[in-house]
Amino acid sequence: MKINFYNKTPNKVWKYEKIITNIFKNNKSKKIFNIIFVTDEEIQEINRTYRGKDKVTDVITFALQDSEEMLMMAENELGDIFICVDQALRQAKEYNHSVAREIGFLSVHGYLHLLGYDHMTEEDEKEMFALQEEILQKANLTRGEKNV
Repeated sequence: MKINFYNKTPNKVWKYEKIITNIFKNNKSKKIFNIIFVTDEEIQEINRTYRGKDKVTDVITFALQDSEEMLMMAENELGDIFICVDQALRQAKEYNHSVAREIGFLSVHGYLHLLGYDHMTEEDEKEMFALQEEILQKANLTRGEKNV
């Protein structure tokens, strides 16, 4: 697995890159995806433009394999995960856990969306969220964990 990181914020994100790399380090897939760290303003613009929701959100995913044409063009490329750093920081505080846990959660959540998982139905949500927790527990990013 190869993850390309891009930082479009004034924040230093090397700690977040390290956390995310650690989560996926044992994944032997040849898949590639991008994680782009963005500001409140940028994620709000993306959310407004592509989802019709004029508000800040925590993560937005664009899967390349949503279309047959893109699938053939980019066989190993999964797509892009946009993570709003400021929102992640607020949510870590709100949920009373570490920033590492929140950044990890958002990256895993986005990754599973790239793989085609969704949470539109209760059944799909249970499957996706159970898988998220399994991945995060293997990376020692449990709920209530307060490091970093």
